[in-house]
Amino acid sequence: MEPLIEYLARGFMVMLAISMPCVLVAAGIGLVVGILQAVTQVQEQTIAAAPKILAVFLVIIIGGVGFIRILSNLFMDGAALAFNIVPKNETYVLASDYYKYTSPFEGEMQDRFKNNSNIDEIMKNPGKVPFIDNQQKMKYLPSSRTPMPRPNFVETNRILGR
Repeated sequence: MEPLIEYLARGFMVMLAISMPCVLVAAGIGLVVGILQAVTQVQEQTIAAAPKILAVFLVIIIGGVGFIRILSNLFMDGAALAFNIVPKNETYVLASDYYKYTSPFEGEMQDRFKNNSNIDEIMKNPGKVPFIDNQQKMKYLPSSRTPMPRPNFVETNRILGR
């Protein structure tokens, strides 16, 4: 879990490193334009927008290659974490035969066709699937799904091969 949290923290730092120059330049331009507006007593809000847009655009053009390099390094580290570290650490990944010990859809389709005992007939005629009655057709039925159960102590040991 620790490498994942470190990677998340590194992602936040990359986000700050990329956005901070643009934000600081926009704030600086806004301060300078605000001082000039106060001196000249021209109180127009749209005057500050054009220099800010132009300055942020120039910062993105000048620092774009560096920003792309920072993002690509973060992506490569994330791919290495996802494909090299996480699969080798058994606390992150379930065993490939985990499905044998769970039954996530148990009982979901039992009461779907109460009036038809021959499901094969329904499967042969997919366009003619009957409903129980019109009220059943219109009634809202909440899903019977529940969250996937966690394995107990015995199942966990069997999965991990202990």
